[in-house]
Amino acid sequence: MSGDKKKELAATFSPAEIEAPLYKKWQDAGYFKADANSKKPPFTIVIPPPNVTGSLHIGHALDHTIQDLLIRMKRMKGFEALWLPGMDHAGIATQNVVEKQLATQGKSRHDLGREAFIEKVWQWKAESGGAILDQMKRLGDSVDWDREAFTMDANLSKAVLTIFKQLYDKGLIYRAERIINWCPRCLTALSDIEVEHKDDSGEFVSIKYGDDDVNITVATTRAETMLGDGAVAVNPNDERYKHLVGKKVLLPLVDRMIPIIADELVDPDFGTGAVKVTAAHDPNDFEMGMRHGVELVIIMNEHGVMAGTGTKFDGMDRFDARKAVVDELRKLGRVVAEKRPYVHAVGHCQRCDTTVEPRLSKQWFVKVAPLAKAAGDAVRDGRVKIEPEQMSPRYFEWVDNMHDWCISRQLWWGHRIPVFYGPNDEVVVCGPDETPPAGYTQDPDVLDTWFSSALWPFSTLGWPNQTQDLKKFYPTSVLVTGYDILFFWVARMMIMGLFAMDGKQPFDVIVLHGLVRDQFGKKMSKSRGNTIDPIEFMDKYGSDALRFTLARGANPGTDQALAEDWVAGSRNFATKLWNATRFAMLNGANVDGQLPKSKDLGAIDNWILTRLDQTVASADELFEKFEFAKACELIYHFAWDDLCDWYLELSKSTFNAGGAEAEKSKRVLGEVLDQLLRLMHPVMPFITEQMWCTLTNGQSLMISDWPKSNLSTQDHEAVKLVEQMQEIITEIRRFRNDQGIKSTAKVAAKFTGLNKVGLENYEAAIRYVVKCEAAGDNFTAKTQIGEVLIEFDLTGAVDLVAERARLSKDLQTAQKDRDTAKIKLDNEGFMAKAPMEVVTEIRERLAQTSSDIERITALLEKLPK
Repeated sequence: MSGDKKKELAATFSPAEIEAPLYKKWQDAGYFKADANSKKPPFTIVIPPPNVTGSLHIGHALDHTIQDLLIRMKRMKGFEALWLPGMDHAGIATQNVVEKQLATQGKSRHDLGREAFIEKVWQWKAESGGAILDQMKRLGDSVDWDREAFTMDANLSKAVLTIFKQLYDKGLIYRAERIINWCPRCLTALSDIEVEHKDDSGEFVSIKYGDDDVNITVATTRAETMLGDGAVAVNPNDERYKHLVGKKVLLPLVDRMIPIIADELVDPDFGTGAVKVTAAHDPNDFEMGMRHGVELVIIMNEHGVMAGTGTKFDGMDRFDARKAVVDELRKLGRVVAEKRPYVHAVGHCQRCDTTVEPRLSKQWFVKVAPLAKAAGDAVRDGRVKIEPEQMSPRYFEWVDNMHDWCISRQLWWGHRIPVFYGPNDEVVVCGPDETPPAGYTQDPDVLDTWFSSALWPFSTLGWPNQTQDLKKFYPTSVLVTGYDILFFWVARMMIMGLFAMDGKQPFDVIVLHGLVRDQFGKKMSKSRGNTIDPIEFMDKYGSDALRFTLARGANPGTDQALAEDWVAGSRNFATKLWNATRFAMLNGANVDGQLPKSKDLGAIDNWILTRLDQTVASADELFEKFEFAKACELIYHFAWDDLCDWYLELSKSTFNAGGAEAEKSKRVLGEVLDQLLRLMHPVMPFITEQMWCTLTNGQSLMISDWPKSNLSTQDHEAVKLVEQMQEIITEIRRFRNDQGIKSTAKVAAKFTGLNKVGLENYEAAIRYVVKCEAAGDNFTAKTQIGEVLIEFDLTGAVDLVAERARLSKDLQTAQKDRDTAKIKLDNEGFMAKAPMEVVTEIRERLAQTSSDIERITALLEKLPK
């Protein structure tokens, strides 16, 4: 170990005092940097880029904890580990932020013009964007800051233009009129992931179309859209309507005749079994409309205001029109039935919460069918593994049924679509090094933010340039993300990575974690008031405590609950380790690499070394299998139970005695702490670094070796001996407690039979732990554990009169409770009327009180007369 003089741990553990200095130490030393020219095997994670407008939320904290855990572990295992950080430009969110700032000055982006507005956004980013990056440092993220990327950086923008042209030239990007998600507030198309479906309370109205000769009743939640109906559809197998298929029916309010068509998409059991077909304002209706040549009637403008219907409803907001249309239909006697409130899932804009409007619009699309097939094949043939494996069907369900992807957005902030239109509607697509012909005008739209982030695993490594980073670190090793964006971002990265990199997958393993919920398992939301701010928890309990709590709950693909008490518990765990390490140092724990051989050690030392070895082997395997919760649980119990509660207590008599045996145990304790802190470092980096460097005088855990297990050195005989000691100690503690003896009081005891179980050399250790002295001559109480008999002299240790009175009172209470339970169970009338759960509870009470009576009676009999 380096250094000349050991430091001392502070008397109390204070996260605030150690975290920032340690992070600066790591960063200044260059420990986070990855070398593309290294001969070490690569291990790469690209961070799911948070929005430039965002701040660290609890989902980020979980996601980053898992990634940092993997990166730190792989570094210690000798990999050239790259964790690449960066941010997403977040088109809609960022533009909204800057537009709101302008609004406070009474201006809009149109007052500035496109170029000036974009300059304003860059200025905002420089001054206020990226707050999450500093918060990542608070969490301990060991990312390579020299490689920090932003989706609007020059090279990443070059990658966007390059792949757009490549896809276009292969016929995989096209422009067409399709139904898209439209936000009337943000005035742009939205991707599926930018739409949140929430339950809204509306009404379900059944409306009679037509007259006496031809009429049919349809049911809808969006009555206002009937003004744009092009047909009524029924299921071809629905006997109720077969005679109407092919006929025309009068559309009320606009007095237009529309056809009745038959389509398999219609569910005959929903509503009346007949649905209105508004092909320009509903995605399912659009598909039916395309199949049957239904007229596309647009009845709303981009602001969600009724327009072009030729009715009195023009100029009304869509929701006002909904009420007015139903009122008018009611007056005409065409409302057959109404159901309100009718709760159903409705799409809302993720950014502004406005109800999304399906809208027919000319947009740019990616033709995904061949790309999605490649993305499915990569998982099916094993190039990409999904963890947990049971999530794979959900992935296939998405990629096997993927719709063409709308990639154009009606925004100014983002990658402008590299399409130019000539004076006679000529279309030219320009790559990054090409310029359009003179007189051509560029498309005003920008690309979906997810388009650029789909290139993230390779654009951040320098593509389309053939860089050393790309050669060394692609494909990336692991993608860590929440299962909730498996369909959106993960699938898009797969299709783009496989396309751009000649079939090479963007990552080898997709590790999916669940969502963080509140302590009652409910989803966190501002409206519920149950959101958790990870920064507050880090301020209060330290980053390590938050990280350990999150990792300890991280079962693959499963949601986890989180409560403040659990973070406080992890802080207590950190404090216990701190105190144990401080105790070890004060008692001369030695980490000099000269660990005695197993044959020269006693059972207690060999036991803890064996348990350490078992823990390292199991935890390492679990970490590699992404079973973070199980690994952390294992480490927790080894550290708290085996090391702190048992080994330290069993070894204190040896430490106090001094001599050669004490020196051996000090080396063992030093070795155990050294290896344990290495094992824990990826999960709790700050406290382990501070303790390990102080204990060992080493430079940093970040550049130390990962602990290794050696099954051949495990001493199973020592494990058996210590387990016997634990049984004896536990029984003595139980006996003392039953006798009402204070835990601090010393009692005289005589041990017989230790030699029969091989524990004759460990009597001093057992006596020290249970506070039993050898002196005594009036052994009137006893307890037996197998072949070992322990007799006690309780003279002065117990107030026999008071203890007999206490136990007698407890016995009377138990007998009374037992008798009450028996009376109820013997009462036929009561048993006939009582609910089953009440009867079960009484039976359980009878069993418990009977057990209590037996136990208390035995204690009374053991008391000296």
